[in-house]
Amino acid sequence: MLALGKGCRGVPLYGACVIDPDSATPVYVQLADILRRGIQDGTYPPNRALPSIRTLQQTYGVADGTIQKALKILRDEGLVVSVRGRGTYVAPPSGRGGSAGGRA
Repeated sequence: MLALGKGCRGVPLYGACVIDPDSATPVYVQLADILRRGIQDGTYPPNRALPSIRTLQQTYGVADGTIQKALKILRDEGLVVSVRGRGTYVAPPSGRGGSAGGRA
């Protein structure tokens, strides 16, 4: 389970965030929020892979398509980049909108 701890949006369970399927917020948006928080707090550092699709499916109990939608949100925000055959990586600070002076 991904332990994201404080500032967790969703339902806390054993120190980690879980998806609330009964929420008015779509599941893919909740997942994007959880992953975004992990990027912002350093749980997922720049130039490192996010957990695999399979790991995210097992951790959050969501479908592949839901994960793909969440990752698209993060790609559109410039927070992650996808590498075919390798996975999805946290963008370097210089590749993110609004960041200044970072090196790749």
